Amino acid sequence: MDLEKETVRIFTGPAMIGQGLIARLNDLGISPIVKDDHQSGITGGFATGVPNQVRLFIRREELEKSKELIELYLKEVGEN
Repeated sequence: MDLEKETVRIFTGPAMIGQGLIARLNDLGISPIVKDDHQSGITGGFATGVPNQVRLFIRREELEKSKELIELYLKEVGEN
């Protein structure tokens, strides 16, 4: 499975805002994939990435269902 073909990135930014978006997506029954390069680097014994920044991905077929929610949430928190 090629992650780039099966998923779409919906957010890159502060982890705290990402957590709020995750909670709202979970209410729709969508469980995003969270990529935190900085935390992964620390776990692996080397530091890379930007601290407190995450990338969120969802399955491509879930995008239409969640697009309005994502846009509204990012507008509410001033991240649009």
